[in-house]
Formats: sequence, structure tokens, C-alpha cells
Amino acid sequence: MDMISHILGTALSTVTDVLPIIVILFGFQFLVIRKPIANLKKIAVGFVYVLAGLTLFLVGLEQALFPLGEAMARQLTSADFIAPGNGGSLVGLAWTDYVWVYVFAAAIGFATTIAEPSLIAVAIKAEGISGGTIKASGLRVAVAIGVAFGVSLGTYRIVSGTPLPYYIMAGYGVVIVQTLRASKLIIPLAFDSGGVTTSTVTVPVVTALGLGLASTIPGRNPLIDGFGLIAFASVFPIMAVLAYAQLSELLARRRKNENQTL
Repeated sequence: MDMISHILGTALSTVTDVLPIIVILFGFQFLVIRKPIANLKKIAVGFVYVLAGLTLFLVGLEQALFPLGEAMARQLTSADFIAPGNGGSLVGLAWTDYVWVYVFAAAIGFATTIAEPSLIAVAIKAEGISGGTIKASGLRVAVAIGVAFGVSLGTYRIVSGTPLPYYIMAGYGVVIVQTLRASKLIIPLAFDSGGVTTSTVTVPVVTALGLGLASTIPGRNPLIDGFGLIAFASVFPIMAVLAYAQLSELLARRRKNENQTL
């Protein structure tokens, strides 16, 4: 009964959240464009599917992914796992003792990004518009690698307790240099990729991981140290996509030169 009540409450909240979008779309269609909507029945059914999917997805996140992320963080940083010979205490451990935390952060960052619906949609559109020059699979993997590295580095920041602004300033410094050297065709897509990857799947899991780490590691404040992983998951995909595009251009030029030589 509690689960049904929770699902109905989430469904009502989802309808409330989506309602402004529906009002704006239909309002512009009838009041500004002043034309009937083609395939209205099909669109209405699609909206029902969207609402049902979002509702079940949000319930799933609350019931599974978010608690699991926190539980994994607690287990990976527990004294029994990470320091069995240290008298059951985490005090005095070095950042190198948390290797499995970094590995898990990279793995979960990569996996959640590959499954990110927003990124899948953008990647498919990018491949279609570019005529296949930009591969959807290649773009998704590049973004996932960026998120994996960023989240792993972010967990190192939590473990070491170093200030967040230094990492973000350095990261965007690298992005600025890459942007100056990158093709104008890839820059907008690279920046959008950094935004869409921090969406429905990635954000809850990564946030739970950060809060779990900051709550477990001695001397860390969940409010100060627990947040910030999403910033890493946003900036490093931009680097990865720009690097992917630059590497693709380099390889294409090399193949072209080899063909001309032959």
C-alpha cells in the first residue's frame, strides 16, 4: 500500500512538473502559430508514456540507485574493508589507501553516462545531422570516459580534502585552451555534451556517492565536501569530446597524407 501511495504521489508530482511544458507547447501552437496539431492522438499517447516512464524511473532512483550509491560508498570506505589491519579506524590513512573508491567512481561514472537517455538522444541527433561524420557510439564513449575520469578525480578531492575551486578553474582553463584550437563545428556539441550527461541517471548516483564518501571519511563535511562531483562530471566530458574531435581530425589527416604518399 505504501509503495502504491508513493508511486501515485510521484506521478502527481511528475504531472505537475511536466504540465508547464505542455501548456507552453500547446499554447504556442494554438495561440501563436494558430494551426491544428498533426497526429494529436499519437502525441497525446506519447505524453502519457512520458509521464508513466518518468514516474517509474523516479521511483526506481529513490528505491534503488540512490540508496545503492550511498551503500557502496560506505562499504568501500569502511574500516573493515579498507583498513583491516589498522585497528578498525580510518584515521591516519593516505589517499592511496582508497584506490577501490577511485576505481568504483570511474566505473559507475562510465556506466551511468552510457545509459544516460539525454546523451543518447543528443548523440543520435549529432550523427544524423553530421551525416555520419560524428558517430553516436564514439561520442557516447568519449563523454563517458570524460565523466569516468572526472568523477574519479572528484572522489580523490573528497578523500584528500583539497579545495574544489582549484580543480574547476584548472579544468576550465584546459577547456579554454582546447576550444581555441578545436574546430568550430565540434565546440557547441562538446559544451552541450557536458550538460546533457548530468541528467536523470548520472546525477542521483554520483551525488549519492559523494555524500556517502563525505559522511564516512574522517574530517569531511557532507555539505562542503559531499557536493561538487557533478561539476567534475560536467567539465571533463567537454575536454573528452574536444580531445576526441581533435584526435579524429589528426588521424584523418594522417590517413589522407598516407594515401597521397601511396
